[in-house]
Amino acid sequence: MSNMYMPTLREVPSEAELPSHQLLLRAGLIRKLVSGVYTFLPLGSRAFRNVEKIVREEMDNSGAQEVIMPVAQPSELWQQTGRWEDFGPEMFRLKDRNARGFCLGPTHEEVVTSLVKDELKSYKQLPLNLYQIQVKFRDEKRPRFGLIRSREFVMKDAYSFDKDEKGMLDAYQVMWDAYVKTFDRCKLKYRVVLGDAGVMGKRTSHEFMAITKYGESSIAYCDKCDFAATDEKAQVVYNVPEKIEDKEVEKFYTPSVGTIEDLVNKMELPIERLVKTLLLKIQDEVIAVLIPGSRQLNMIKLQNYLEVSEHDIEMLNEQEVLEVTGAKTGFAGPINLKKKVRIIVDKSVTKITGMVVGGNETDYHLKNVEYERDFLGEIAEDLMLIEEGDRCPKCGEIVKIERGTEVGNIFQLGDKYSKSLNATFLNEQGKAEHFWMGSYGIGVSRTLQAIIAQHSDEKGIVWPLEIAPYQIIITVVNAKKQVQLEKGTQIYNELRKKGYTVLLDDRNERAGVKFNDAELIGLPIRITVGRDAEENLVEMVERKTADTVKISTDDIEENIIKIFEKQGYNF
Repeated sequence: MSNMYMPTLREVPSEAELPSHQLLLRAGLIRKLVSGVYTFLPLGSRAFRNVEKIVREEMDNSGAQEVIMPVAQPSELWQQTGRWEDFGPEMFRLKDRNARGFCLGPTHEEVVTSLVKDELKSYKQLPLNLYQIQVKFRDEKRPRFGLIRSREFVMKDAYSFDKDEKGMLDAYQVMWDAYVKTFDRCKLKYRVVLGDAGVMGKRTSHEFMAITKYGESSIAYCDKCDFAATDEKAQVVYNVPEKIEDKEVEKFYTPSVGTIEDLVNKMELPIERLVKTLLLKIQDEVIAVLIPGSRQLNMIKLQNYLEVSEHDIEMLNEQEVLEVTGAKTGFAGPINLKKKVRIIVDKSVTKITGMVVGGNETDYHLKNVEYERDFLGEIAEDLMLIEEGDRCPKCGEIVKIERGTEVGNIFQLGDKYSKSLNATFLNEQGKAEHFWMGSYGIGVSRTLQAIIAQHSDEKGIVWPLEIAPYQIIITVVNAKKQVQLEKGTQIYNELRKKGYTVLLDDRNERAGVKFNDAELIGLPIRITVGRDAEENLVEMVERKTADTVKISTDDIEENIIKIFEKQGYNF
């Protein structure tokens, strides 16, 4: 350690929002270059390579074959599939000296399909699964949470090619099983949930979510059945209030009341009858989206309904709201709008009687509003975000909500890309058919941070054995004492010869500093060489349990093996 670049920090960095991000910085694993772009320092690089090793081994075991594809991708390929525009501002775009358009690859469906289209000619060459572990680039609007949402990151991406739908589904299951083995080896607690495919395609996809209190996403699941989905995808079962008698629409005065909370608290209105109207713009078209007042709009569901990307939708500003409604923000409703607006109604709203909506007049709302009688719109099946206490869409029991971080995803692509790029093979009858494809990603860098999020305490990181940058740290309490330094160095050399990864703290630092650093960087086993070194006695501490024993140097390996076996790792 006296020669190691390991700049640990005592104070919590102000830039770090999550405990796991704080530990990455404090333990000297990474350093920020610019927002969303990080350098891996020696300890971080070693831990990262251990995650990468697990991913590579399980991909190889699954039958996938490793390749390395270009980062720079020509725009023509993306234009053929329609994703050059769909991907939006998150794509890093550039031009070469000849003004030819390129992007820095955010993913590689187009490239891998182009790679195989001229070389996979026959069904006899299928199935095939190609993967790589490579840097990806996405120009995130708000890079945050360290490695969780960064602009440059490392991903394992794999792509399967099959002759029919059954083959694609078989490959999908093979990747599912490989991911289970991968994340089990990483000692992650995770859930596999139904996910939204986004710009990847419209078929089935699943996400592997590492469960953590500070996860960037919410997942809904049911203990009584196998339902589990991201909040972006989960279907909402909404309990519509009892039907009440029809009455004439009535305008009423709601001074300085522009939110649902104000209507409930100040005006004492029943929240189950309130319906909010959200005004948005898609390019030059204004849309009004109606959902129950107690619920949140699920933007992903809306994007899917409208078949647009996130960057295509924006909220109206105050001036635009005034032009559309004739009122200040907070009083929008579906009746008597000043401009032509496309009205989209969540299906649940059509079943609410005696609705209260905005009056499109500042300080006024309308009550006793009925769908069909008083207004009409396009009916969308479900535009709401699922919440704690909602009913399971499969079995009707109450769902639970957890926070999680996506570490892996698998997509059934069908023939979306092979059709767009005219990638075909000859079937058994000699007829050209398009490949059936799948796409499978693991965020290697974000998996590393997810591991830290689950394996840490108030003192620092608590590495699982197979991920730890080193398995063992030898702490020489006083490096100025010749007997201690020599004994520590002897143990260090002997363990390394036997194949263990070992770090020797031979620094001329106070014992407290060394112990604090050992706790912070969290290596699984600490061997302390102190005042009993002359008697060939050392102290061994298991970081995970804090179990401590004083042993003879002759018994060191025996005790190491016991800890390895206890943690389920066979050396």
